[in-house]
Amino acid sequence: MKKTLLTFIIGLSVGLTLVHAEFRAGIAVRVVTPEPLLPVSGGVGASIPVTRKDGELNVRALVLAGDETRIVIVSADFLGFPAVLGDKVRARIKGIPPENILIGATHTHSAPDCYGFPDQQGKIATDLKYLDFICDRMVETINEAVDKLRPASLKIATGTAKGKIAYNYYAEHLYDPRCSVVQAIGADGKPFATLVNYAIHPEVLGSHAGTLSPDLVGPLYDRIQEKGGGTAIFMNGAQGGMITADNRGPNGKDLRIWDECLRIGHLLADESLRIIDNAVEQKNPTLYCTAQKISFPVDSPLLRAIMSASPLGYADKDKAHVTTQLNLINVGNAQILTIPGEALPNIGYYLKRKMRGENNLLFGLTNDAFGYIISKADWSSFERYNYITRTCLGEMTGELLMDESVKLVNRSPVPTKLKR
Repeated sequence: MKKTLLTFIIGLSVGLTLVHAEFRAGIAVRVVTPEPLLPVSGGVGASIPVTRKDGELNVRALVLAGDETRIVIVSADFLGFPAVLGDKVRARIKGIPPENILIGATHTHSAPDCYGFPDQQGKIATDLKYLDFICDRMVETINEAVDKLRPASLKIATGTAKGKIAYNYYAEHLYDPRCSVVQAIGADGKPFATLVNYAIHPEVLGSHAGTLSPDLVGPLYDRIQEKGGGTAIFMNGAQGGMITADNRGPNGKDLRIWDECLRIGHLLADESLRIIDNAVEQKNPTLYCTAQKISFPVDSPLLRAIMSASPLGYADKDKAHVTTQLNLINVGNAQILTIPGEALPNIGYYLKRKMRGENNLLFGLTNDAFGYIISKADWSSFERYNYITRTCLGEMTGELLMDESVKLVNRSPVPTKLKR
């Protein structure tokens, strides 16, 4: 009798341990299209009025939960989502450390301004009530994704996305064609969430089209859902200077039409599903997350003026520096680094080369959105780079990002390697 009882207790204990350690994932979506429509922002300067919309603006949250770790990955359909807003969201989430909540922007150029850009007269058109609405919806989305956590395995893969999707406006072939995909598989063997990580400016329509839109990212989401990939979430990469959507027409002029958003979004979705199709399913993948603060000098007079004038309250006591957060995540055989802005592709290639996963992902415009991030060698070096120099925090921004990111990689555990 004692032996039977002891066996039962041991079995129950093992069973409880397995349940506790089970990897889970959950995903949720909220529409955040303003009603009535608001002007849209494609960058520094005045917002542009719109008269229509193509698609809906969304915030999407993917939650991953391991034995003792939970992380949240949020994607919002805006040009950028500064930490002064993200921190308001993080403060309202219970049960997950704020530093484990990664908030990124898709970088559509057809959504309302979340920065507080002044126009030429110094007036700011940013709708603060709308920004509060976005934060409210983001909190709801994260909480719903947590509520939807369910047992899952992961498929992770990286491959070249083929076809006419992106190019470098400054130097056509200097961009990263690699697309990384993370897919959550339910107990029924079917995908219920697909994360796509690819470097591109979603600016097919652009801010002067008179249209509010998620741009190509909306059709990407719809296509993945239609083809059985579940709910999709897009995280941009190192797309600075100037990795843009390849919407060039036969005459070389950009086709700023919704049909091109459909074509490019559907093609990237199809390529993502092709890349992930034969990936090995990873049962109970390990999950690790760490974060650190990084401080950047603000040498740019333009960005210093914007941060000082913004109603969002960027300026710290030290107005010559900004501080933000870097994250490193290991999930299964993948490693993820965050970038608080738009890093040029050479920086992206360097970081991926120094990372230690079998799949290495960069989440650009995540945790902050401090303009372009370029190396000191590129800073103010070419006439072509005049704009990105003016809208970069400073000459050392890229160097500091690379140095601190590599240190973060080197002091973190190596991701799991799959048995072949």
